Amino acid sequence: MIAGVAMLTVTACEKTDNDSRESVEGIYAGTLSSGNKSADALNSSNEEYEVTAEVSMTSNDQLEVHWDSQHMDTTIRFNHYNHNDSVLICFTGEDFENMYGHMLGEGHMSGGHMSDMHDGETEWMHHMADEHDEGDEHFGGFDMQHHTFTYHFEMMDGDTPYSLTFQGDKLK
Repeated sequence: MIAGVAMLTVTACEKTDNDSRESVEGIYAGTLSSGNKSADALNSSNEEYEVTAEVSMTSNDQLEVHWDSQHMDTTIRFNHYNHNDSVLICFTGEDFENMYGHMLGEGHMSGGHMSDMHDGETEWMHHMADEHDEGDEHFGGFDMQHHTFTYHFEMMDGDTPYSLTFQGDKLK
């Protein structure tokens, strides 16, 4: 009986660890690297800097991501959508309106969020069909098989655009 209880305890601990790896929530340690033109903060070179991203679920069932490094301290909220072995993200509220030129939900069919999905359609496919035009840009997501998170920032330095890319691995 004691062996059975011990076996059950070990199994329960392993399941909890697996559950944390199956969720996008957690801490991702990685790098922030510059793209086409670097910001002054990145010393006008293609260097990489260590950065962490803390991903948490808000009360609105949205993701909040806080990036923190010596060169960046920013928080963005996203809607999240399952797509096969990935979870992809899209802006919310005013950020969505500024990026795509209309309010989130204007293209969505009546009946509520995701209630009108078709057979074989993922949440992401449904979101793209109902909320976006062809060619609309998105900037990141989570690879659930490899436990990674990538996000591409489009930035401005005065009148000059540049990009930064975060690539992180989920810590256990």
